[in-house]
Amino acid sequence: MQTQVNKKLDFSGQNIYVGLDTHKKQITVTIMGEHLHHKTFSQPPDAGVLVKYLNKNFPGANYYAAYEAGYSGFWLQENLQAQGINCIVVHAADVPTKDKERKQKRDPLDSKKIAKSLKSGELDAIYVPSKDCQQDRSLLRARQQIVGNQTRCRNRIKALLSYFGISYPEQFTRSGTHWSKRFMEWLRKVDIGKSGNNTLAIYLAEAEFCRNTLAGITKQIHALSGEGKYARQVELLISVPGIGRLTAMTVLTELEDIKRFKSRDTLCSYIGLVPNTSSSGESEHTGNITQRGNKTLRKCFIESAWVAARTDPALTMKYNQLCSRMKGNKAIIRIARMLLGRVRCVLINEMEYKLGVAA
Repeated sequence: MQTQVNKKLDFSGQNIYVGLDTHKKQITVTIMGEHLHHKTFSQPPDAGVLVKYLNKNFPGANYYAAYEAGYSGFWLQENLQAQGINCIVVHAADVPTKDKERKQKRDPLDSKKIAKSLKSGELDAIYVPSKDCQQDRSLLRARQQIVGNQTRCRNRIKALLSYFGISYPEQFTRSGTHWSKRFMEWLRKVDIGKSGNNTLAIYLAEAEFCRNTLAGITKQIHALSGEGKYARQVELLISVPGIGRLTAMTVLTELEDIKRFKSRDTLCSYIGLVPNTSSSGESEHTGNITQRGNKTLRKCFIESAWVAARTDPALTMKYNQLCSRMKGNKAIIRIARMLLGRVRCVLINEMEYKLGVAA
């Protein structure tokens, strides 16, 4: 009589590749081995559920997982790493995608192409900031969102006045006089009509709320900039013309470690201060700056470049030279690249910037 031998599963030395398509209520998972597509399924957004499944069905294997960076942040990567799964986060644009996959987008297909690309070694991991850096960064980004809310609210107030033909008094005709204490007092006295006054009062209350919230967040950021891990670096950065305390904190929380960029060009590419290029045969075209990059830092450096071009003699001279052969908006991108080089230099060398140095 033939007896059945019970052998335990053992995948020691084998690699298992896991592609994840993350969403708020579920994660679509594709599991592939070296030679076979094992399974595609959906599960709750819980790292423990996936770890339990892998340990049960592929015990002893080497697990590799990947998912696209997005709204869900890095918590899944952190949890999987802590439970023994090598997980990377990738830029969505770096995942090889066929034209058919773009036009027929579905979660199972997305998870499959991530698993397939991971198995073939085509994916590069993006940098995952520390937990503390993510929290500090969220405070800076919250301030940017409140600034946007405040701007939209103020624009609604101006649009309402324009709609009903309300003109500004002579002392408020210049835009620089708007939103002062006197201007707000005048707005409260404007008479549009019963419902119009109620509408204006709602907008003014929202504007006041945004203003108070913004003041509170700014105070917290200033306090954070004086803490040990930021204090010295912030002082180095604000020695650079055009860089204020808020910009310095934005730079430090978005980059975390400047030394992870091997050169200024690499840093410029990360931020998005490089042009789009297209070449075919003997023709080559260089366009505007790329839309790929850290938009928060790109905006900060372009705004700071306008200030630096007025306050740093070396950059003023360079800007004037550039404007002789290109438009000002293009010239300022070059100044932003130079400003970025100064920021990188002071952080790496831990030396304050000397005004007027041509570099």
